[in-house]
Amino acid sequence: MTANGARGEVVAVLAGAERRLCLTLGALAEIETRLGLEGLSGLAERMRALSARDLAVVLAALLRGGGEPALAEELDRADVAPREAAEAVAKAFAAAAG
Repeated sequence: MTANGARGEVVAVLAGAERRLCLTLGALAEIETRLGLEGLSGLAERMRALSARDLAVVLAALLRGGGEPALAEELDRADVAPREAAEAVAKAFAAAAG
């Protein structure tokens, strides 16, 4: 699987398979809404100390942004290790930052 780097996509192994993630505008809006945040400054603060629930919300939004809605919807039942989830989220945000 390849990622479109120009779009800010990354590929990460989640639940034993390569998955595409992307911090799109839609994903960003979903994260803000589902975490009850007002703007990017609140997001930056929240990202410093994500709870497991927060991590799942962010990961699901990034998966949807990357075109992986099936895993995003099944994330609560998928075999995704916390470490691989955190690494995938960090990788997606780093790619978006350029």
